[in-house]
Amino acid sequence: MLCLKFPLILQKQVHLHNISKSRRIFRKNQATLIKKNSSLIQMKRKYYLDSAIWRDLHENRHDRFRPLGEWAFELLKKIRENNEKIIYSNLVLDELSIAYDKNTIRNLFDSVSEIMEKASINKEQVIEAKKLSKKLNIPFGDALHSIIARDSNAVMVTRDHHFEELQEIAEIRKPEELI
Repeated sequence: MLCLKFPLILQKQVHLHNISKSRRIFRKNQATLIKKNSSLIQMKRKYYLDSAIWRDLHENRHDRFRPLGEWAFELLKKIRENNEKIIYSNLVLDELSIAYDKNTIRNLFDSVSEIMEKASINKEQVIEAKKLSKKLNIPFGDALHSIIARDSNAVMVTRDHHFEELQEIAEIRKPEELI
């Protein structure tokens, strides 16, 4: 068996090369971790707006003391500025169609279309909403809204008192709490 010995200078160069390579790998892995962590930190929030919030916005509604339409507008403005998302579903569209025609709804949504994302409704969500509605004695639609918000990882934005019962399903907030 032949054993070759490198001159001492070559051994040192190989050793230094390995250290340098290890440092490059460490820095690359460190940069990857930092990038992954910063993307987690910068995760954009999603908001599922109850149909009443859309109505507040469109009609610029007020109650006795509060500017509900202005708060809805400010929330949408903040969501747009932060490049976050608004989630909506066919349920929101159905509820809005009780008060508005299709063109009005289209115009309302077109104004923020670049930040809109449609969530689908599946059979399991409907079944869960029926059970939840019955158990908590709340409207089926409210239960379904909260389940859609949860499954979309979105904050449920509403001022409807029924949603107080649904805090364990999704994060529930009023527009003024988010601006």
